Amino acid sequence: MMERETLERRLRSAEPSLRTPVYLVDEAALLCNLEILQGVARRTGCHILLAQKAFSMFRVYPLIGRYLAGATASGLYEARLAHEEMPGGENHVFCPAYTAEEMAEIVRICDHISFNSLVQLEAHRPLWEAAGVSVGLRVNPEHSTQEGHAIYDPCAPGSRLGIRRQNLPERLPRGVEGLHFHTLCEQDAAPLVETFAAFEKAFGSFLPGLKWLNLGGGHHITRPGYDIAALEGLILSIRETYGLEVYLEPGEAVALGAGTLITTVLDVVDASDMPVLILDTSAACHMPDVLEMPYRPPLYGAGEPGEKAYTCRLAARTCLAGDVIGAYSFDACPKAGDRLVFGDMAIYSMVKNNTFNGMPLPDIALRHTDGSCEVVRRFGYQDFKTRLS
Repeated sequence: MMERETLERRLRSAEPSLRTPVYLVDEAALLCNLEILQGVARRTGCHILLAQKAFSMFRVYPLIGRYLAGATASGLYEARLAHEEMPGGENHVFCPAYTAEEMAEIVRICDHISFNSLVQLEAHRPLWEAAGVSVGLRVNPEHSTQEGHAIYDPCAPGSRLGIRRQNLPERLPRGVEGLHFHTLCEQDAAPLVETFAAFEKAFGSFLPGLKWLNLGGGHHITRPGYDIAALEGLILSIRETYGLEVYLEPGEAVALGAGTLITTVLDVVDASDMPVLILDTSAACHMPDVLEMPYRPPLYGAGEPGEKAYTCRLAARTCLAGDVIGAYSFDACPKAGDRLVFGDMAIYSMVKNNTFNGMPLPDIALRHTDGSCEVVRRFGYQDFKTRLS
């Protein structure tokens, strides 16, 4: 495993050979995460899956498939992607509702399907029973551990995600082999331990006789300081107590800190309070979570406002007045032509980007372990046009 200090230096590189904007995923950093996740799986016997909703760079699926048990999908298209690009791995899917046409294909390519309601379970019973797929139900423990991220909280009041205990019979319907809950977002092991206790109190009577339990995603397992021992203790306890196969489906943890977004300063505008750097990248188009969460992405070499000599606001060249990434400080005021490197841009970036205002999509590049860079995908006008009609 490459030392984190070495990885940090690699990630800070603006790679002048690449045109901007560009998402650059570092293979060495990805491997570092995968080795941590594989270690958890080996020591506990659990199955760890890639949640594609956070990271779907299928160019590296063969690599991921050598370390993880497979992938999980949020619908048919992601399930197809895993089936095509990570053959041989487990292929799980959960969606709040499936159409009959989708289910006809899903039962051919997935081995585990989780349903969000008893109505959906029964509506598609003829297909999944005939296919012999292992099915489960997503449940809602109604125990929230999140603060400040209501949009990502499946246990928030009024949530449509997961069946509440009061809406389940005393015995699970015929053929149900597992239960699934997903309640975390960028969290440590302690909230999972706490949530499992609430889940066990409400749904524990169903566990004897089931085959598997899916603990969902949101586990920041590869983040420095994450309590891996507590996670492993919980998994081992579940397996010993109930004899279940345990699944985890992190998305962010697979590519956490493994990618950057490199951008170029196009202009510097004098605003009333501070200089504004106009970049060739966009929060709204290329890193939507900056506005949606919201959050302030890390910028290598920069500081908090006022920390360094020059404080500037970073913004896009779209017409959206609020397309602002944030305020950062620098030792010297950046000028047109300078390159900036945003960190942690492998996750929830490529999977959520868009072409609002006709903004070009960033290239996607891969830095191999030997330091060489490969441009995996370059987008152009046709990619913009074919999304329209």
